Amino acid sequence: MSERPHPSTGRLDRLQPYPFQRLRSLLADATPPVGRGAIPLSIGEPRHPAPAMVGEALRVSLDESLGRYPATTGTAALRETIAAWLQWRFSLPSGRPDPAHEVLPAAGTREALFAVTQAFVEPGNRPAVFMPNPFYQIYEGAALLAGGEPVLLDTRAENDFEPDLGAITDAQWARCGLIYLCSPGNPNGRVLSHAFWERLFAIQQRHGFVIAADECYSELYREDAEPPLGLLAACQAAGRTAFEDCLVFHSLSKRSNVPGLRSGFIAGDARLIERFSRYRTYQGCALPEHVQSASIAAWGDEHHVRDNRRAYDRKFALARRILQPVAGYHDPQAGFYIWLPVPGGDDEGFCRGLYQASGVTVLPGRYLSRPSREGDPGAGYVRLALVAEEAICEDALERIGNFIQTYA
Repeated sequence: MSERPHPSTGRLDRLQPYPFQRLRSLLADATPPVGRGAIPLSIGEPRHPAPAMVGEALRVSLDESLGRYPATTGTAALRETIAAWLQWRFSLPSGRPDPAHEVLPAAGTREALFAVTQAFVEPGNRPAVFMPNPFYQIYEGAALLAGGEPVLLDTRAENDFEPDLGAITDAQWARCGLIYLCSPGNPNGRVLSHAFWERLFAIQQRHGFVIAADECYSELYREDAEPPLGLLAACQAAGRTAFEDCLVFHSLSKRSNVPGLRSGFIAGDARLIERFSRYRTYQGCALPEHVQSASIAAWGDEHHVRDNRRAYDRKFALARRILQPVAGYHDPQAGFYIWLPVPGGDDEGFCRGLYQASGVTVLPGRYLSRPSREGDPGAGYVRLALVAEEAICEDALERIGNFIQTYA
C-alpha cells in the first residue's frame, strides 16, 4: 500500500525542537541515583503560591461570564487597571498610556509575542527579525512562521550580556522589520540601560522597524535594587511621548505566580495597538471575562509581588553562598534564573552527569541559543530556574555545588 502524501508543511519544517524536548532526549537513558528525589530546575514555571484574591475574583465572576463572548480589546476596567499600573510602575505622565488606545489585553506574553510578527512582519519587505542569542524560542518560531528571517544578536559575558548593536551593518538594519528584546533577560537577567535604548532609538529613526520588548520578568528584581527600566519609560525620557513604533509585553505568570491564568497585555504605540487589535480579532485570542476579573485583582495589588521578590531574594542569597565559591557567575539583576558557566564548557555533558549523580535537572545553554560566526553563545552554560520552594532550591544548590567540585 503506497504511503499517503502529506500536505506541504513548508515553514513548519523549519522549526527546531523545543528545548525541553531536547532535554528529554538527552536524559532518556540516564538514571538518577536511587534514594534521592529528583529536583527539576530546568523549567521556568513559578511555584510560589498564587495570591488568594486572584482565585477569589475568578470564582466570583465565573458564572456570569460563561454566557458571553469576550471582546478582543478586553473590558474598559481591565485596560484602565493596566494603564494605571504602568503609569505608577514606570513613572509615566498622567493619562499615559491611554487605556482606550495604547493598551491591549493578551493571553499571556507567549501568545502576544508570537502574534506580533504575524501582524507586522512582511516577508517580501523588510523580512529580518532581530533577536538576542540566547533567546526565548518563541521569537525564532514566530519569525519563521511569519515567513521572516531570524537575525541573531549574541549576548556574551564580554559585552555584559547586552546585544551588540554595533555588530549590525546599515544594510542589515535596512531589512529589519522587527526586533525582539528581553529585559530583564532570559536567561542572563540583564536589564537594558538608558544608553542602550538611546542607541537603538537612533538606529530605529534612520531605518524604521518595530521594537517588541518582552518585559515579563520586570517585577522579579532584587528588593534592595532599583526597579528595572522599561521601554515605555525609556521612550518618555527620550521625548518619544507617543511610544513611536514601540510595544511592551507583560504577563502575570511570573509577577503573580499564575502561569495557568494565561493573562498579560501589550502596550505602546496607538497605531500599532489598533493594527494589532485588528489582527487579533481574526486570530481569536480574547481573554474570558472571568480571567479579566482575576487579572484586575492581580494588577491592582503589590503586596503579593513584594512577597514574591523577597522569596526569590532568599534563594539567590543561598545560591551566592553555595555556588559562587565553586563556580563564579554573574549575579542576575532580575528574573529567577542563574546562567551558570560549567567547568570544561560541555553543558550537555554537565547536565547529563549532574542528573545521574544527583537527580537535579538543569537546561543546557546551547538549547536556548544558535551557533553564530563567533561560536555558540549558549554553549558552556546551564540555566537554573530557582522556582521551587526555598528548602528544595537549597537542597538542589548543595547537590550542584558538590557535583561541580567532583566534575572539575
